[in-house]
Amino acid sequence: MKKKCSILFLALILMMSVAVPTTSLAKQAPKGKEIALSKQLEAISKKTYRYFEDFTVEETGLTYDAVRYDENGEMTAQKHTSPTNIGIYMMSTIAAEEAGHISRDSAVDKIQTTLTTLEDMEKWNGLFYNWYNTSDGSLYTDWGEFISTVDNGWLSAGLIVVGQAYPELYDQSNEIVQDMDYSTLYTPEVGQMRGGYDVAAESYTSHHYGAFYTEPRVASYIAIGKGDVPEEHWWKMYRTMPDSWDWQAQKPEGYTTTYDGVEVFEGHYSYNGKKYVPSWGGSMFEALMPPLVLKEKELGKDALGLNNKRHADIQIEYAKEQGYEAWGMSPAATPEDYSEFAATPLGMDGYKSDGTVTPHATFLALEYAPMEAFKNIQQLKRFDTYSKYGFLDSVNVETGEVTNAYLALDQGMTMVSIINYLKDGVIRNYFHESDIGHGPEDLLIKEEFSIK
Repeated sequence: MKKKCSILFLALILMMSVAVPTTSLAKQAPKGKEIALSKQLEAISKKTYRYFEDFTVEETGLTYDAVRYDENGEMTAQKHTSPTNIGIYMMSTIAAEEAGHISRDSAVDKIQTTLTTLEDMEKWNGLFYNWYNTSDGSLYTDWGEFISTVDNGWLSAGLIVVGQAYPELYDQSNEIVQDMDYSTLYTPEVGQMRGGYDVAAESYTSHHYGAFYTEPRVASYIAIGKGDVPEEHWWKMYRTMPDSWDWQAQKPEGYTTTYDGVEVFEGHYSYNGKKYVPSWGGSMFEALMPPLVLKEKELGKDALGLNNKRHADIQIEYAKEQGYEAWGMSPAATPEDYSEFAATPLGMDGYKSDGTVTPHATFLALEYAPMEAFKNIQQLKRFDTYSKYGFLDSVNVETGEVTNAYLALDQGMTMVSIINYLKDGVIRNYFHESDIGHGPEDLLIKEEFSIK
């Protein structure tokens, strides 16, 4: 028996020495660190969900977009919300129940309130406007009357997860999803989705979502799963822009192949010898927000899953090369407003990198770099970013300036990422148990990026 245990221990050590992507920290770290990380994540998730408990209007089930605190501790709340915020709130509430922070009955009651509000909201072809007042669900028109493709995608994702997590809510949530007609945002001649539609101006955006590796791929996946747009749409988006488009950050390498009768240029960029398919700006949430619900790691082993790992690794490497004491660049609140940040080389048209780091990026990377995330959490705490509702939204690691604000979106990404990590992808599993989530899975499975 002793000899057998020794052999097993040696085998375990050998396995740990091989750099294999994994969601299990146990395969990468000693048991003590695994337990320490799990306990930290549980505590962080409890604080993070407190934001939704304190800043969701009880009568409507709608969450404030953001809250800020001034130097005197006085709070200013942005009392409007978006479809993405609503979708991420519902998923966060399910995550809170999965973590044991709230009861199942409480979660169902909270989400039921939100669904009832959603049914009465003003819509366009079943799709939701970009901003609503949290007090009563009426349109918030200070920022226009826009129908956003990407934001509707995240609302649909939340509704789909609700219907699987709580069957008693399925009919109500599914009806809302089925009424959301994505075909009205699709251009068949191009094979791509528009950025959105301006209802007041009665005009579509001039641009399409042409870059594949960005957060709108969730809306594309759902539109295909619903049957609103054809499967060829998946192959009509650009992995990199064609190599003749010389404005992009790098001249891509790769090859052309065919999927389902559609020619696809499987291009890639390189950074320090690592091949990857770029996002538009190089930010973490473009890369790693979609796998909150899509089984890219599990099903897209030679494409999206592998690329997600590369983006996490390069974010970490890039930050070290810049001399930053922490990593994780993604759009976030700043002391003045909100801005886009990235590991610039990861983007086709990369966003800036000025030392601003946002904690939500660390949590998005949990399943791809758990030990690095564990260390980064400690480092972020040293910058005094951890407070009443979990992590504040950003810190400039060069100046030490902390943004004393919380954003519903970033709180939600943090919450869902943690519970997916701790509970074996539970939110993703709910999504893929639905017909909409399950139907297009072959699109994830069959593709091979040119990055091995």
